[in-house]
Amino acid sequence: MSHLTMSRRDSVRTLLSLLLLPAALSCSSQREPLSVSAHPWPGYALMFLAAREGWIGSDAVRLVETASATESMQRLTAGEIDAAALTLDETLSLLAQGFRLQVVLVFNLSSGADALVAKPHVADLRALAGKRVGVENTAVGALMLQSALNSVALKPQDVQVVPMTVDQHLAAWERDEVDAIVSFEPVVGMLLAAHGRMLFDSTALPGTIIDVLAVSERALEYAHKRRALQALIKGHFLALHHLRSNPADAAYRLAPRLGESGPNALQSFRGLLLPDEHENGHLLRRNGRLLEVADNLSQLMFEWGHLERRPALDRLVDDRLLPRPEELSR
Repeated sequence: MSHLTMSRRDSVRTLLSLLLLPAALSCSSQREPLSVSAHPWPGYALMFLAAREGWIGSDAVRLVETASATESMQRLTAGEIDAAALTLDETLSLLAQGFRLQVVLVFNLSSGADALVAKPHVADLRALAGKRVGVENTAVGALMLQSALNSVALKPQDVQVVPMTVDQHLAAWERDEVDAIVSFEPVVGMLLAAHGRMLFDSTALPGTIIDVLAVSERALEYAHKRRALQALIKGHFLALHHLRSNPADAAYRLAPRLGESGPNALQSFRGLLLPDEHENGHLLRRNGRLLEVADNLSQLMFEWGHLERRPALDRLVDDRLLPRPEELSR
């Protein structure tokens, strides 16, 4: 009788634990830190600097370093992270696939930081015909390559496209596996130092390549993750202000992240426009510049076959997490 009673009690406990499991998992998810991924790119380095220096002011943010934008996109779509640092066109690609994302921060606008760099034996863009061109299998890589080829009436099928992520670019260059590479800083600087010849860069695409923080709408449903996002964004701008007010010190602090020595670290930012909180406010307004660029870019991507359909943009931008000026005084 006692054994039967205990069995029943055990059964009741088991049933209760199963009934309470969803609530426990929900509570657990509410306690999880905001997870944000980013691959090596100077425009993203400031939030890592803010985390390292304690300027984020929150232990509720977990920065995840990835090897490439491709990996960040895969983690975001798999639900492994809450947000990712991506280019606007990469964000549009995910939106078109049905993933619900919002842009809450503009890191930078590329004005020469993305480039097509060739080996010395490739004289110009026309000489790329039949040559091997390394490029990451992302929208920005495709846009850069297609724009460069279009400028000399070539098509992607006129070259041998070699898909590779950015972490493979230098090794492929050194092993002579490619004749040219579409890449970005700091890799572009390394390729130029290795006798590369710049044939095309993002100055030819003004206002097109924009790096943003894309956040899953699911994450924005949690109040603690919205607060963590606010802390992260504030930290990014604190780091940006430090970069502008004390570049020598910022260069020293950024050097480990950028893989450069202190004095050379700031060279990684060449070709980048870094909008502050005021400029971000103008970009992220409901009728702001970013929506206009996104609309034009999605049309271009659709026409070129990089999107199967144009995504809805009515919920793309959110400027409500940007700090007020008085919040940036440490």
